[in-house]
Formats: sequence, structure tokens, C-alpha cells
Amino acid sequence: MFSEKTLAQVQESKETWSRKVEDHRCAHGERRDRFTTISGQEIRALYTPLDIQQHDFAQHIGFPGQYPYTRGVQPNMYRGRLWTMRMFAGMGTAEETNQRFRYLLSQGQTGLSVAFDMPTLMGRDSDDPLSRGEVGKCGVAIDSLADMEVLLKQIPLDKVTTSMTINPPASILLAMYIAVAEKQGVRKDQIGGTIQNDMLKEFIAQKTFMLPLRPSMRIIVDTVEYCTREVPKWNTISISGYHIREAGATAVQELAFTLADGIGYVEACLERGLKVDEFAPRLSFFFDSHMDFFEEIAKFRAARRMWAKIMKERFGAKDPRSMMLRFHTQTAGCSLTAQQPYNNVVRTTLEALAAVLGGTQSLHTNSLDEVLALPSQEAATIALRTQQIIAEESGVANTIDPLAGSYFVEALTDEMEEKAWAYIRKIDELGGIVRAIELGYPQKEIAEAAYTYQRAVDSGDLVVVGVNKYVGEEELPVEILRIDEARERAQVERLNRIKRERDNSLVRKRLEELRMASQDGENLMPYILEAVKAYATLQEICDVWRQVFGEYRDPGYF
Repeated sequence: MFSEKTLAQVQESKETWSRKVEDHRCAHGERRDRFTTISGQEIRALYTPLDIQQHDFAQHIGFPGQYPYTRGVQPNMYRGRLWTMRMFAGMGTAEETNQRFRYLLSQGQTGLSVAFDMPTLMGRDSDDPLSRGEVGKCGVAIDSLADMEVLLKQIPLDKVTTSMTINPPASILLAMYIAVAEKQGVRKDQIGGTIQNDMLKEFIAQKTFMLPLRPSMRIIVDTVEYCTREVPKWNTISISGYHIREAGATAVQELAFTLADGIGYVEACLERGLKVDEFAPRLSFFFDSHMDFFEEIAKFRAARRMWAKIMKERFGAKDPRSMMLRFHTQTAGCSLTAQQPYNNVVRTTLEALAAVLGGTQSLHTNSLDEVLALPSQEAATIALRTQQIIAEESGVANTIDPLAGSYFVEALTDEMEEKAWAYIRKIDELGGIVRAIELGYPQKEIAEAAYTYQRAVDSGDLVVVGVNKYVGEEELPVEILRIDEARERAQVERLNRIKRERDNSLVRKRLEELRMASQDGENLMPYILEAVKAYATLQEICDVWRQVFGEYRDPGYF
């Protein structure tokens, strides 16, 4: 990018400047002995053309919508269409969540995002003894197709895309969604959305697992294979770095382990016999946007460039859509504080701005009260307005990748890519991501990073305003959304009514067919869909799998 003459002049000038800086530093000192990103990556005092002198414009930066997609996956990015504003919502009953969905759509939200309660995430019905006290507490309870019908009532599924954050029972929730769409007169090939369906990160970080690792992968590949042929607009896996980061990973670890998971899914689908360009365009990603503004932007840009290289050079993809890393972003829940909770609006604004400057396709902004409870309607509205102000008032969406060419951002992007490749090479040496997880490698790396981060907070090296600096004595009142225990009783009563009124002989027949298909290695999606349509419950289907495949127990690496 720069001539040898220019670089020589910069080098000479930098040496002169460095001597002056050293004199000044000796006389006056600096705020810190060492400057780093929030993940501990060294930050130099100044960046110049010398830091990106090896850059080839076409290979490293290029144009938006073109390989290697460093600057974005669409040629005109937000000048054509803003990102999807997709607020994560779910509370108590399906009725209440439906009301929140329709309120957010009326306020300008452009996509749905479903938060499920813990029993649903774990494949348990609301009447299971293990569900007691958890029904509807951290999301909506979905036990059967009847709940999904209520959840999506009066929402046109041919016009709205829906993201569902669900993993062990992802294929069941997708089947319920398809069944509701068909009842609305919407065909499978007309619906759009995403299921998270990412079990590898569950074993690495979030821990909502149900079956052992390898049968979990088999069911994921079943959904990819089925959707590739029957539900072509559906994103089949949202490969998630968010939960890896929230578990304490650094930005580089989030980048590396997420892409390594992506490699694992592509390899599994290829082993099934699918062709890479058949399914890869429907893989999507989900990243965290943390507090270090430039580190996050660099992470997003590096992720796009790395995935393009992986798909083209490692897997031989030919379709440009297979090489495009499309991603949803959520602002960092782990950065929110219970102390001085209104500061969380500022944190979320910075994190959302980093996601937008990093080129996200869809964004959830956390509500200021999420560290305390499910978001109140007022807090959720402020979070949505934060995105709308960035989109409509700040001007940052008017040009594409405006930080490209910044010596600092480009150098930081390169460094993150280099360190992430080192992790991926290590995982390859261990035999791939599935084997690496079985050995506990990513789990141990994240645990070490989380420990280092917490020590930095405890010592004050890492400042968290209101927590270890500028601490206030008065508590600021925040309205808390509380889920009444009566919701659990109502949900159990509805579940019991469904079990009484459905054709139970048909349910038993469908579950037995699912059991046989699970044992015989057939694609399970058609069997799940038929079971769901007969109003078999989430847990009844999951129990078939628990009996066939066994349950996973955490070996405890922390």
C-alpha cells in the first residue's frame, strides 16, 4: 500500500518522535505501565503505515460484498438496508410473549427473537419435577405445538423472520414453527429465520446440553440436511461465539473457537454427503460485542476475512454466499452491572456502535435491567431506541466500513486473525473441534482467561465504573419485572388439558416411529414434525432420545 520511499520517511520520522515521547514519558510518566485491550492484547502508543506495510489492498481490505469480505458482505451495506433490529424477548406464558412481540413490532422492531425458559432449553416440560420454580422465569415456556400457536398468533410468518435461541431441542422447536406456518397457509419454503442449533458451544461454554456430543451432532446435521431441501430460507445453525465470550473467553478465543465450531459443522455435513455450496450459505454466526470498542470492530472484520478463507481454501466452496460470514450481534450481558444500572445504557450504546461499525446483519441491544431480571417494557424500549438513534441520527450508517485504512484498526484486525489461526491450528493438531472438546481444551483455555479477567477487575487494573471505581453509596431504583408463580400453574394446567384432549394412541405411534428412526440412523426431522403435529410434547420427544442415546454429564473442567 505504501512505497519504500514513503515507509523510509515514516520510519525516520517515527524514530525522531519516539525519542521525544521517551523524554516526555520520563519527565511526566504515563497513566499505566502497560496498555492493553480488555482481552489483554498489547496496544502500542501510536500506529503508522509501518504497522500495515505488508498489506495488499485486495487481499486484506478490498471492497464490500467481495472476497475476502473484510468490509462487509453486502456491496452497499447499510446504505441499502439497515441491520435487522431483533430484540430477544420471552417471559412467562406464550400469551405474554406474543403481546411483547407485537408491541416491539409496532415500535419499529424488524424481526423476532425468542427467549425460552430453562426447562424448554433443557428439553423438559413444565410439569416435570426438575422444572419446578423455573417455568417462564428466563423466557417463555413451550411444551407443545399449542404453546407455539399462541406464541405466534396474529404474526404473519411469511413477512417476519424469527430467531430462536434453542439448542438441544432446536429441531423440535423448528418443527413446531413449520407446523404453525402451515396452519397459517405459509409453506415451508416461504418461512425465514434462524435456530441456534449450536451444540458444540454448549459443551464448550453455556452448558445447556442434553445428549452426548456425537448424537447431538447427528441431530444437527439432520436439520441441516432437511432444511437444505425443504426449508431453503432458514438459517440452519447460528454458530455462536456469544456464549463462549460470556463464559469468560477473550475476543481472540471467541473468534477462534467459534470459527473452529463452524469448521466442525461443515466437516460433519460433508461426511453426511452434502455438497458444501448446498448448505454453507445458510450457516450464520452470532457474536458478542463487548466493551473494548476497537477490539470488537477488529474481531468482526477478522471473522469475515477468516471464514472466507476457510470456505474457499479449506473446503473448496465456489458459491460466494458460502464464503460470506453473516452474523447477529448481541451486546455483552456480562458487561452490565447491578450497581448504577443506568450506566448500562451507555455501555450498550458503545457496544452496539461497535457492532454496527463492524458490519453486523442483525443486532440485539441489552436492556439496562437485564442484570437484575427479565427486561421491563420500558427498559426494552430504551434498548430498541438506542439502535434506532444509531441508525437514524448518528450518521454512521451512511458510509461503509468507515474505519478501514485506520493504521490501528487494520493492524489490530491482522493481529487478531493471526492469533485465532494459532488456536485453529492447535485444534486441528488435536484431531478437530469435537475431539478438542472431549479433551477439554477450549474449556480450560476459557477458564484460564476468565480467571485472569476477574483478577484484573478485583485488583482495579481493569476499571468497571460503579463497581471498582466511582462507586456510589445510594442505590438507584429500577423497576423489576417479576414473573408471578401463577404462570407456572396456568402453564401446567394447559399442558394437562392438551394431554387429555389429544389422540394419545396417535402420539404413542408417532413417538415409536421416532424411536425406530433414531435407532436406524434415518433423518429425524420428518418424524419430529409428525410427532409435533400430533401434539406430542417437547419432553416426550426428548425422552425418546434420552432412552436411545443416553444423557450427557459434565465432566467438570473448571
